[in-house]
Amino acid sequence: MNAITTSPGGPELAERAARELEGATAREIIAWAAETFGDGLCMTSSMADALMVDLASRVKPGIDVIFLDTGYHFPETIGTRDAVESVYDITLVNVEPNRTVTEQDQALGPRLHGRNPELCCHLRKVEPLRRALAPYSAWLTGVRRGDSATRRGTPVVQWDRRRRMTKVNPIARWTQDEVDAYVVEHGVIVNPLQYDGYPSIGCEPCTRRVAPGEDPRSGRWAGTGKTECGIHV
Repeated sequence: MNAITTSPGGPELAERAARELEGATAREIIAWAAETFGDGLCMTSSMADALMVDLASRVKPGIDVIFLDTGYHFPETIGTRDAVESVYDITLVNVEPNRTVTEQDQALGPRLHGRNPELCCHLRKVEPLRRALAPYSAWLTGVRRGDSATRRGTPVVQWDRRRRMTKVNPIARWTQDEVDAYVVEHGVIVNPLQYDGYPSIGCEPCTRRVAPGEDPRSGRWAGTGKTECGIHV
Protein backbone atom coordinates (compact mmCIF):
# COMPACT_ATOMS: atom_id res chain seq x y z
CA MET A 1 0.00 0.00 0.00
CA ASN A 2 1.33 3.43 -0.90
CA ALA A 3 1.67 5.89 1.95
CA ILE A 4 -0.84 8.73 1.92
CA THR A 5 -0.30 11.84 3.98
CA THR A 6 -2.92 12.00 6.71
CA SER A 7 -5.24 15.01 6.97
CA PRO A 8 -8.68 15.83 8.36
CA GLY A 9 -10.15 14.87 5.01
CA GLY A 10 -11.67 16.61 2.02
CA PRO A 11 -12.26 16.10 -1.70
CA GLU A 12 -8.57 16.23 -2.57
CA LEU A 13 -7.61 13.59 -0.04
CA ALA A 14 -10.47 11.34 -1.18
CA GLU A 15 -9.54 11.65 -4.84
CA ARG A 16 -5.87 10.92 -4.17
CA ALA A 17 -6.70 7.99 -1.93
CA ALA A 18 -9.06 6.56 -4.54
CA ARG A 19 -6.22 6.53 -7.07
CA GLU A 20 -3.53 5.20 -4.77
CA LEU A 21 -5.67 2.58 -3.03
CA GLU A 22 -7.48 1.21 -6.08
CA GLY A 23 -5.29 -1.90 -6.07
CA ALA A 24 -5.07 -2.26 -2.29
CA THR A 25 -6.69 -5.03 -0.28
CA ALA A 26 -9.82 -4.34 1.75
CA ARG A 27 -7.83 -4.57 4.98
CA GLU A 28 -5.25 -2.09 3.67
CA ILE A 29 -8.00 0.35 2.74
CA ILE A 30 -9.60 0.03 6.17
CA ALA A 31 -6.20 0.43 7.85
CA TRP A 32 -5.61 3.63 5.89
CA ALA A 33 -9.00 4.97 6.96
CA ALA A 34 -8.42 4.03 10.60
CA GLU A 35 -5.00 5.70 10.62
CA THR A 36 -6.27 8.78 8.82
CA PHE A 37 -9.49 9.41 10.74
CA GLY A 38 -9.00 7.64 14.08
CA ASP A 39 -12.12 7.79 16.23
CA GLY A 40 -13.73 9.89 13.52
CA LEU A 41 -14.23 6.69 11.53
CA CYS A 42 -17.40 4.59 11.78
CA MET A 43 -19.17 2.09 9.57
CA THR A 44 -22.72 1.24 8.58
CA SER A 45 -24.26 -2.21 8.28
CA SER A 46 -27.63 -3.39 7.00
CA MET A 47 -27.03 -6.73 8.73
CA ALA A 48 -27.48 -8.72 5.53
CA ASP A 49 -24.22 -10.27 6.70
CA ALA A 50 -21.29 -9.37 8.93
CA LEU A 51 -18.54 -9.45 6.30
CA MET A 52 -17.65 -5.77 6.64
CA VAL A 53 -18.04 -5.97 10.41
CA ASP A 54 -15.59 -8.87 10.46
CA LEU A 55 -13.08 -7.01 8.30
CA ALA A 56 -13.35 -3.68 10.13
CA SER A 57 -13.27 -5.11 13.65
CA ARG A 58 -10.05 -6.99 12.87
CA VAL A 59 -8.38 -3.73 11.84
CA LYS A 60 -10.07 -1.32 14.28
CA PRO A 61 -11.46 -3.21 17.30
CA GLY A 62 -14.39 -1.48 18.95
CA ILE A 63 -15.35 0.45 15.82
CA ASP A 64 -18.76 2.14 15.92
CA VAL A 65 -21.21 0.23 13.71
CA ILE A 66 -24.35 2.17 12.77
CA PHE A 67 -27.53 0.16 12.21
CA LEU A 68 -30.66 1.93 10.96
CA ASP A 69 -33.52 0.43 12.95
CA THR A 70 -36.35 1.49 10.63
CA GLY A 71 -39.14 -0.26 12.50
CA TYR A 72 -39.90 -2.33 9.40
CA HIS A 73 -37.09 -4.90 9.53
CA PHE A 74 -37.57 -8.64 9.24
CA PRO A 75 -37.20 -10.41 12.61
CA GLU A 76 -34.23 -12.25 11.08
CA THR A 77 -32.46 -8.94 10.48
CA ILE A 78 -32.93 -7.85 14.08
CA GLY A 79 -31.70 -11.27 15.20
CA THR A 80 -28.62 -10.90 13.01
CA ARG A 81 -27.94 -7.46 14.48
CA ASP A 82 -28.09 -8.88 18.00
CA ALA A 83 -25.84 -11.82 17.11
CA VAL A 84 -23.30 -9.54 15.45
CA GLU A 85 -23.17 -7.28 18.49
CA SER A 86 -22.54 -10.24 20.80
CA VAL A 87 -19.87 -11.92 18.64
CA TYR A 88 -17.71 -9.14 17.17
CA ASP A 89 -15.56 -6.51 18.85
CA ILE A 90 -17.67 -3.51 17.87
CA THR A 91 -19.75 -0.75 19.41
CA LEU A 92 -23.26 -1.02 18.00
CA VAL A 93 -25.00 2.30 17.39
CA ASN A 94 -28.70 1.53 16.94
CA VAL A 95 -30.37 4.49 15.20
CA GLU A 96 -34.13 5.00 15.05
CA PRO A 97 -36.21 7.52 13.05
CA ASN A 98 -37.73 10.53 14.80
CA ARG A 99 -41.17 8.90 14.56
CA THR A 100 -42.19 5.35 15.33
CA VAL A 101 -44.11 3.50 12.62
CA THR A 102 -47.35 4.16 14.52
CA GLU A 103 -46.59 7.87 14.81
CA GLN A 104 -45.73 8.05 11.11
CA ASP A 105 -48.98 6.30 10.21
CA GLN A 106 -50.94 8.77 12.33
CA ALA A 107 -49.21 11.78 10.77
CA LEU A 108 -48.92 10.69 7.14
CA GLY A 109 -51.36 7.82 6.77
CA PRO A 110 -50.74 4.07 6.86
CA ARG A 111 -48.48 2.21 4.43
CA LEU A 112 -46.46 5.24 3.35
CA HIS A 113 -43.89 2.75 2.03
CA GLY A 114 -46.42 1.62 -0.58
CA ARG A 115 -47.74 5.07 -1.52
CA ASN A 116 -44.52 7.06 -1.43
CA PRO A 117 -41.47 4.82 -0.91
CA GLU A 118 -39.06 7.69 -1.58
CA LEU A 119 -40.47 9.70 1.32
CA CYS A 120 -40.61 6.66 3.59
CA CYS A 121 -36.96 5.82 2.91
CA HIS A 122 -36.01 9.44 3.48
CA LEU A 123 -37.75 9.59 6.84
CA ARG A 124 -36.69 6.18 8.10
CA LYS A 125 -33.22 5.79 6.57
CA VAL A 126 -31.68 8.87 4.94
CA GLU A 127 -32.50 11.42 7.63
CA PRO A 128 -31.63 9.15 10.60
CA LEU A 129 -28.31 8.30 8.94
CA ARG A 130 -27.57 11.99 8.42
CA ARG A 131 -27.98 12.55 12.16
CA ALA A 132 -25.98 9.46 13.06
CA LEU A 133 -23.02 10.36 10.83
CA ALA A 134 -22.81 13.97 11.98
CA PRO A 135 -20.15 13.36 14.68
CA TYR A 136 -17.81 11.47 12.32
CA SER A 137 -15.33 12.44 9.61
CA ALA A 138 -15.52 9.25 7.54
CA TRP A 139 -17.58 6.09 7.18
CA LEU A 140 -17.01 2.60 5.86
CA THR A 141 -19.62 0.90 3.68
CA GLY A 142 -20.06 -2.50 2.07
CA VAL A 143 -21.03 -1.11 -1.33
CA ARG A 144 -19.71 -3.18 -4.26
CA ARG A 145 -19.56 -2.32 -7.94
CA GLY A 146 -21.29 -5.58 -8.76
CA ASP A 147 -24.35 -4.76 -6.63
CA SER A 148 -26.20 -2.88 -9.36
CA ALA A 149 -25.77 -0.68 -12.43
CA THR A 150 -25.93 2.45 -10.29
CA ARG A 151 -22.89 1.30 -8.29
CA ARG A 152 -20.55 0.20 -11.09
CA GLY A 153 -18.42 3.32 -10.86
CA THR A 154 -17.99 3.24 -7.08
CA PRO A 155 -14.42 4.22 -6.08
CA VAL A 156 -12.75 2.65 -3.06
CA VAL A 157 -12.60 6.12 -1.48
CA GLN A 158 -14.82 9.07 -2.36
CA TRP A 159 -15.90 12.45 -1.08
CA ASP A 160 -19.50 12.40 0.10
CA ARG A 161 -20.54 15.89 -0.99
CA ARG A 162 -23.99 15.72 0.56
CA ARG A 163 -22.67 14.85 4.01
CA ARG A 164 -19.29 16.57 3.57
CA MET A 165 -17.28 13.60 4.77
CA THR A 166 -15.14 10.81 3.35
CA LYS A 167 -16.87 7.63 2.28
CA VAL A 168 -14.74 4.49 2.14
CA ASN A 169 -15.82 1.39 0.19
CA PRO A 170 -13.17 -1.25 0.96
CA ILE A 171 -14.84 -4.13 -0.93
CA ALA A 172 -15.97 -2.09 -3.94
CA ARG A 173 -13.94 -4.32 -6.30
CA TRP A 174 -15.03 -7.64 -4.77
CA THR A 175 -17.04 -10.13 -6.79
CA GLN A 176 -19.82 -12.24 -5.32
CA ASP A 177 -17.49 -15.23 -5.46
CA GLU A 178 -14.95 -13.36 -3.32
CA VAL A 179 -17.68 -12.41 -0.85
CA ASP A 180 -18.85 -16.01 -0.60
CA ALA A 181 -15.31 -17.31 -0.16
CA TYR A 182 -14.56 -14.84 2.68
CA VAL A 183 -17.81 -15.73 4.45
CA VAL A 184 -16.93 -19.44 4.39
CA GLU A 185 -13.26 -19.00 5.29
CA HIS A 186 -13.94 -16.76 8.30
CA GLY A 187 -17.27 -18.16 9.45
CA VAL A 188 -18.97 -14.80 9.00
CA ILE A 189 -22.46 -14.41 10.44
CA VAL A 190 -25.03 -14.25 7.64
CA ASN A 191 -28.66 -13.17 7.84
CA PRO A 192 -30.63 -16.43 7.38
CA LEU A 193 -32.85 -14.72 4.81
CA GLN A 194 -29.88 -14.90 2.43
CA TYR A 195 -30.49 -18.66 2.25
CA ASP A 196 -34.24 -18.23 1.78
CA GLY A 197 -34.35 -16.33 -1.51
CA TYR A 198 -33.44 -12.85 -0.28
CA PRO A 199 -29.99 -11.95 -1.67
CA SER A 200 -30.65 -8.25 -1.01
CA ILE A 201 -32.44 -7.51 2.26
CA GLY A 202 -34.27 -4.32 3.09
CA CYS A 203 -37.41 -3.51 5.03
CA GLU A 204 -39.95 -6.34 5.15
CA PRO A 205 -42.85 -4.55 3.35
CA CYS A 206 -40.60 -3.56 0.43
CA THR A 207 -38.60 -6.76 -0.07
CA ARG A 208 -39.65 -9.95 -1.82
CA ARG A 209 -37.94 -13.21 -2.66
CA VAL A 210 -35.88 -13.32 -5.84
CA ALA A 211 -36.25 -16.18 -8.31
CA PRO A 212 -33.14 -18.01 -9.52
CA GLY A 213 -31.49 -16.03 -12.31
CA GLU A 214 -33.11 -12.72 -11.39
CA ASP A 215 -31.06 -9.65 -10.52
CA PRO A 216 -30.21 -9.92 -6.80
CA ARG A 217 -31.69 -6.47 -6.13
CA SER A 218 -34.88 -7.05 -8.12
CA GLY A 219 -36.67 -7.98 -4.92
CA ARG A 220 -36.26 -4.47 -3.52
CA TRP A 221 -39.21 -2.11 -4.16
CA ALA A 222 -40.41 -4.50 -6.88
CA GLY A 223 -42.68 -2.90 -9.46
CA THR A 224 -41.97 0.69 -8.38
CA GLY A 225 -38.95 1.53 -10.54
CA LYS A 226 -37.07 2.40 -7.35
CA THR A 227 -33.60 0.83 -7.01
CA GLU A 228 -31.92 2.72 -4.16
CA CYS A 229 -33.12 3.92 -0.75
CA GLY A 230 -31.20 7.19 -1.13
CA ILE A 231 -28.30 6.51 1.22
CA HIS A 232 -25.73 5.77 -1.49
CA VAL A 233 -26.96 8.08 -4.26
